[in-house]
Amino acid sequence: MRRFRSMVVVLAVAVALVPGTAVAASPVEDEGADCAVSLPGSVPATAKLPDPFKKINGGRVATKAEWRCHRAETKKLAERYVYGEKPRKPAGVTGSVNSTGITVNVTENGKSASFSAKVELPSGTGPFPAVVVIGGFGADTAAIKAAGAAVINYDPLAVGKEGTPRNNKQGAFYNIYGSSSSTGLLLAWAWGVSRIIDVVEQSGGNVLKAGAMGVTGCSRYGKGAFVTGAFDQRIALTMPIESGSAGAPIFRGIPGESGAQPLSSAYGEQPWLGDAFGSYTSNPAGLPVDTHQLVGMVAPRGLFVMENPHIDWLAAKSGSVAALGGAEVYKALGAGSNLTYWSDIQNGTHCATRTEWQAPLQQHIQKFLLTTGNTAGVIRISGKKPGNLAEWRDWQTPTLS
Repeated sequence: MRRFRSMVVVLAVAVALVPGTAVAASPVEDEGADCAVSLPGSVPATAKLPDPFKKINGGRVATKAEWRCHRAETKKLAERYVYGEKPRKPAGVTGSVNSTGITVNVTENGKSASFSAKVELPSGTGPFPAVVVIGGFGADTAAIKAAGAAVINYDPLAVGKEGTPRNNKQGAFYNIYGSSSSTGLLLAWAWGVSRIIDVVEQSGGNVLKAGAMGVTGCSRYGKGAFVTGAFDQRIALTMPIESGSAGAPIFRGIPGESGAQPLSSAYGEQPWLGDAFGSYTSNPAGLPVDTHQLVGMVAPRGLFVMENPHIDWLAAKSGSVAALGGAEVYKALGAGSNLTYWSDIQNGTHCATRTEWQAPLQQHIQKFLLTTGNTAGVIRISGKKPGNLAEWRDWQTPTLS
């Protein structure tokens, strides 16, 4: 019966996803950097998911062209209330790329910091697309390389160290922006990936292709991968794995999901989230933004969300709602086939390599990094943790001209 219910959910939500061409990554980190965004002092609370198409001025997005600056509004809301600010590219970013590693050197306002990452190349002749693996575990690196992409092993703790108090954060990011920065580790880690991309762009493209970059990670590093893809539009493919609370799952759903890691726990375990989020751990309905809008920030680029419904702590029910809500943005932008959500798995081990994800992983790399495929995205929600978007929204998806 459990397997039957799983397949019913799969069939019910997958029909809207059709084959289509991948959308190329942006040549810039933030396309909306020039948009004039002025956030109000406060916003009304809502138990439902915020309308991802509603502008700050109260109007709604009506055209695809309007999405660029509306996305910038969403980004600013997410920074202010959830993650802290992600600074723009520093004044000085230099480094090197070779077949075994990447070095990154950053200078800003008289301060400097450096970090590095290891590179593993696939067989064949480059230059190669690449997937940044945050944290070094949980990702199927063998499948990534077999598909023809390089692996960049990135240690995020060199950029934002765990185990520190919020008023004394450490790592390369905080060396530049101050140990008392209100920006949490997730955006600090994302900033580090962006600086790696800067160096790859400057390297001349002999080893790695700057325009064909992906990012992945599992557990807390899945949280980082999700945020990284949302905040850097140069990333063609974002693949968070079992990210749990503070990752893909909607904040509003976590308090009502049995066994899910409480928001207060996710906020207090490590300074992953920005300092401002502390005011909302017991009242996520007060947030003017939720993670379905982070999914929308990735749109229309490639997104493959992998979740584990067997471990309650990981909040897969709330994760499926985030995917379904974000899928409405993908559909409105004409990119419904570029989103995949997959929690229909048999093995409950956390951060395990799974046979169910291997083929779609390689298909996503082919489609978004190699541009040799056009496999449609799918939504496969396990019957163990099915979310219902209808319970969470009081808005409708517009037809954008």
